[in-house]
Amino acid sequence: MSKAPEVSTGRVVTPVRVVIALCLFAPFVAMLWVGSYAEVDPTFIGIPFFYWYQMAWVLISTALTMVAYQLWQRDQRARKVSDGGASE
Repeated sequence: MSKAPEVSTGRVVTPVRVVIALCLFAPFVAMLWVGSYAEVDPTFIGIPFFYWYQMAWVLISTALTMVAYQLWQRDQRARKVSDGGASE
């Protein structure tokens, strides 16, 4: 009889993964809560708040996605090392 494959017993929800989820979830909350930025003032170089706030979130979202990706890569490397370098 063949032996069943071993299942990793490591924690699935870790603090690093919670931070990753928050980094990816924050832009959605910021953009879907339209009432928080549906205003004209303050203007920035003549651009109403409604528009420059959204454009700022494009840059913020990029930075948060990069942070999430780096944390994910580090988490995966740590899991491989803790598993003894076993291939998937």
